[in-house]
Amino acid sequence: MPTTLATTPEIVAAVIFAIAVLHTFSTKFFAHLAHIQPRHAGLWHLLAEVEVVFGFWAFILVGALFALSGPGAAVNYLEDRNFTEPMFVFVIMVIAASRPILHTVIAIVRLIAAMIPINRSVAVYFLCLSAVPLLGSFITEPAAMTLAALMLRDGYFRQQLSNRLKYATIGLLFVNISIGGTLTNFAAPPVLMVAAKWQWDTLFMLSHFGWKAAFAVFVNAATLTWFFRNEIAAKGKPGASGGGAMPATVAGIHIAFLVGVVVFAHHPVVFMGLFLFFLGYTEAYKQHQDRLILREGLLVAFFLAGLVVLGGLQQWWLQSTLTGVEPTLLYFLATALTAVTDNAALTYLASLVEGVNAEFKYAIVAGAVTGGGLTIIANAPNPAGVAILKSSFDDESVSPLGLLLAALPPTCVAIFAFLAL
Repeated sequence: MPTTLATTPEIVAAVIFAIAVLHTFSTKFFAHLAHIQPRHAGLWHLLAEVEVVFGFWAFILVGALFALSGPGAAVNYLEDRNFTEPMFVFVIMVIAASRPILHTVIAIVRLIAAMIPINRSVAVYFLCLSAVPLLGSFITEPAAMTLAALMLRDGYFRQQLSNRLKYATIGLLFVNISIGGTLTNFAAPPVLMVAAKWQWDTLFMLSHFGWKAAFAVFVNAATLTWFFRNEIAAKGKPGASGGGAMPATVAGIHIAFLVGVVVFAHHPVVFMGLFLFFLGYTEAYKQHQDRLILREGLLVAFFLAGLVVLGGLQQWWLQSTLTGVEPTLLYFLATALTAVTDNAALTYLASLVEGVNAEFKYAIVAGAVTGGGLTIIANAPNPAGVAILKSSFDDESVSPLGLLLAALPPTCVAIFAFLAL
């Protein structure tokens, strides 16, 4: 395939993107600066927010495009970006984290946990890392991430767990959410990018990806739960969240809003309208609501929107990297690239390559979901999980290196499942 020379804006965008990736691994440094330089603590705290990183550098890129290409070209570039996914993740986060939805899911998890003949705290923990991620294949990965993270935060992370267990949990959660959405063709962002063009239906996903992912999800969750079973049993308090009684009507209406947003996930005019209606409903029935996580959701949307802006000019090097590679090597390449890009962006670019065979398609998608837990930018729901759980970590931030190391063991299990089964 002939190669084309990169334009100056593309080279500048690649450099800025690389700096943004390095910034995500340096947030603890900025948090430290906030303590030793109180005069500018506000700025350093801002730059220490992982969710702010890509939005911040996206502004830098837009400024560079204004200078290099002119205001018209810069504005046209922004208008050509598709911001549906950041908007959707924001809406689904807020609705899924509402008290009626959380109360319903917790009640179901407790009911199932009561049927498992082990310590209740251990059983609920296991289900949060296994059943809830697989539920993401039906209610979407961002919703599953939000629910699992909230249950883990309230029932476990706030109960003085060791840092070792916290990092092991968040690393495994991110991996299981990434692979757990592959039972259907509509819930995982990297699958959505290719399903229509490659004509992959839910039956295809279940037979080629889903059962392998389910195997890896349960093996990962069971192994970690067994390894830390004593600490989980001693410190876990799964009854710490969920609130009191919830009227079935209120819970049903919230579930209807959630289902409506999922059904119209590709139509922002519809799901934003439903969201505004949802806000009005929660205001009318305040007695059944907790604080909506609007701030956290907006920060995550800002992060993802920045990724959309920065990622739009990376095609020149990503596509040339993916073509002409042997399938097994391509799988590992996709897994590694996902850690520093975004798995949905990766599969989208792969869908633009014409004349690819079935082995190429499987390798790129399997690799993209396998690497989705390695970093915060690897999978769209990850920033949502970090936004919810980071308050329980030192300096209220999740170490990117700690996350990477924690995610490696469950990632290896996913590699085995997708390559050997």
